[in-house]
Amino acid sequence: MILIDTHTHVYEPQFDDDVEQVILAAQEAGLIHLVMPNIDVESIARMQGVLSRHPGYVSEAMGLHPTSVRDDFREQLTFIRHELDTRSFVAIGEIGIDLYWDKTFEAEQVEAFLTQIEWSMAYDLPIIIHSREAWDVVFACLNRFPSDKIRGVFHSFSGDETDLRRALSYPHFYIGINGTVTFKKNTLPALLPLIPLDRLLLETDSPYLAPIPKRGRRNEPAYLVHTATFIAHILGLDPDILAEKTARNACRFFGFQFQEGKIIRPI
Repeated sequence: MILIDTHTHVYEPQFDDDVEQVILAAQEAGLIHLVMPNIDVESIARMQGVLSRHPGYVSEAMGLHPTSVRDDFREQLTFIRHELDTRSFVAIGEIGIDLYWDKTFEAEQVEAFLTQIEWSMAYDLPIIIHSREAWDVVFACLNRFPSDKIRGVFHSFSGDETDLRRALSYPHFYIGINGTVTFKKNTLPALLPLIPLDRLLLETDSPYLAPIPKRGRRNEPAYLVHTATFIAHILGLDPDILAEKTARNACRFFGFQFQEGKIIRPI
C-alpha cells in the first residue's frame, strides 16, 4: 500500500519520546511522505527539528491555526510571514475558523484567515483549511476571492451534504478525510460516494482522531492504513488502488512528482 499522510503533527509533544519509532512505523506501513502543518509561532522550532532529521520524507506547511489566534495574532503573523519569505513550504496552513469552543476572537480569526489566503496567492501555495462550527464564515471568506485563484483542502472534513457540495463548488479544492470516518454514528461514510476520487486526500491529524480499531489511543501516521482500508470498503475499491490514487492526488496538490512509488519534491 502506497500512502501519503497529508496532515500530521508528529512534532507535537505527544511524540517527544518516540517520534523516530513513529516515523519508522509509518515507513514500514507504506507511507511514502508526511506533511506537517504548523500551529503557531511556538510550534515552528519543533516542526523544523523533525524536518532536519527526515529531509525528503516530511514537508512543512506554514500558517497560524485559528485556535491560536489571540490578541497578539498580528505579531504571530509577522513572524510567520518571515518564515514564508525565508524558507520553502508546500502549503499555507493550518488556517481557518474554529468557533466550537469560543467565539471571543471570531473577528480576529477572520482577519487572520483572510490575510493568509492572500499570502497563498502571493506565494502560489495551496491552503489547508480548518473549519469547525464555522462553515458559513469560512465560505464567506473564500467568496471574497476569485475561485480560480485559490486552491486548497478542507482538512478533517466534518460537514453535512450541503457543506460538502459547497466545498466541492470551488474548482481547485480537495476534501481531507481522516479517522473520524470510521467512528460509529458518523455520517461521513454516506457522503464518500459524493466526493470525486480525484479530489480526495487522506490524513491522520495525528496525534488526534485515531481510527477504529485504534480509537482512544494516540494517533500516528501508520494508522492511516486503517482509514484507507475503511474508505476503500465503502467505495467498493481495492485498498491498494485507493491508497495509490489518493497519494497521486496529494502529489498533484502539493506539487510533488510521483515516480516508481516514491515522490520527488521540486526545490
